[in-house]
Amino acid sequence: MLQFEILHESNRSRARVGRIHTSHGIIDTPGFVAVGTSGTIKALDLATVHAIGLQLMFCNTYHLMVQPGTAVIQEAGGLHAFTGRNLPIITDSGGFQVFSLAYGSVANELKSKGSKSGANLVVKIDEEGVLFRSYRDGSMLLLTPESSIAAQKALGADIIIPFDELPPYHIAPEALKQSLARTHRWEKRSLEAHLKNPQGQSIYGVIHGGVDLELRSLSCQELTSLPFDGFAIGGSMGKNKEEMQHLLSHTLPLLPKEKPNHLLGMGDLESIDRGVALGIDTFDSSYPTKAARHGLLLTGQGPLKLEKALYSRQFSPIEEGCSCPTCQYHGLAYLHHLFKAKELTGLTLATIHNLHFMVQYMKGIREKILIDQI
Repeated sequence: MLQFEILHESNRSRARVGRIHTSHGIIDTPGFVAVGTSGTIKALDLATVHAIGLQLMFCNTYHLMVQPGTAVIQEAGGLHAFTGRNLPIITDSGGFQVFSLAYGSVANELKSKGSKSGANLVVKIDEEGVLFRSYRDGSMLLLTPESSIAAQKALGADIIIPFDELPPYHIAPEALKQSLARTHRWEKRSLEAHLKNPQGQSIYGVIHGGVDLELRSLSCQELTSLPFDGFAIGGSMGKNKEEMQHLLSHTLPLLPKEKPNHLLGMGDLESIDRGVALGIDTFDSSYPTKAARHGLLLTGQGPLKLEKALYSRQFSPIEEGCSCPTCQYHGLAYLHHLFKAKELTGLTLATIHNLHFMVQYMKGIREKILIDQI
């Protein structure tokens, strides 16, 4: 199971530099976690991912349950053997995808593919769990705290997440209280299921409560009393960065500093900058890879929109001094051409640059914390 080592705590903020030790390697913190929904980072092969230096990958239990199925992955020897990745992996519970079927990103994704609406896929939500239809073949699937943990046991990730309920931002106060209470019951059941068969995995409790600070305090109190190995902050983070910062400023001091923490689904540069100073250890986000596939490249001077005509005759790299393979071998004009021609290589080269940028950005943050600049 993981061990968390704090190397330095800033005398200027709550920022800290640490290392999370797992059986598949070390995760330097603060760190960016790449999203590999189906066991791969879109457009990249394993050797490239390793070369970029991405230490932790976030895989999606819900999507892997649907395709290829956890039984197939377990038969292969778990996600590490199935994917060939011998570095740390974290999996979510599937709760985010199930609860966003009707109103969130998964619903939009399915609609864009011409599938049934999310509302038609969710059949029943009760104390036991969530009954829903597979978006692939319509078969019935029941996701409960116990079945979510069983799936994550089959996947064999280093860090796993308990089953939780994700209410929308606009929810009535009483409904939010009821949701939080059920989430706490589900997380306790998840933890109990995990502890029956730890198999070297670690489990993070997920702090909820929406934007209600009293409920966030209650969630911290409830979950820190249980033997979770670390904590993730989930649920609604508010309608803007200021509200997110206010919420995190309230929540983080209530978590045990000797355990690692993770901010779920937030990994844009502004969220990272604000979160690091407040004490967040790891961040996950699909933003850098999605941005790359849309021709938006990350640079120290701000994002660059590759398809703009002005880049058609710029033969310099994306960013001078960048050591990523894309910048070492290719100029903006070539990348612009690939995107205009809809060549798949363009997606790969843009993704390499953006993820390399994130790794180096986090390295720079750690160096600044070590000398108390953050």
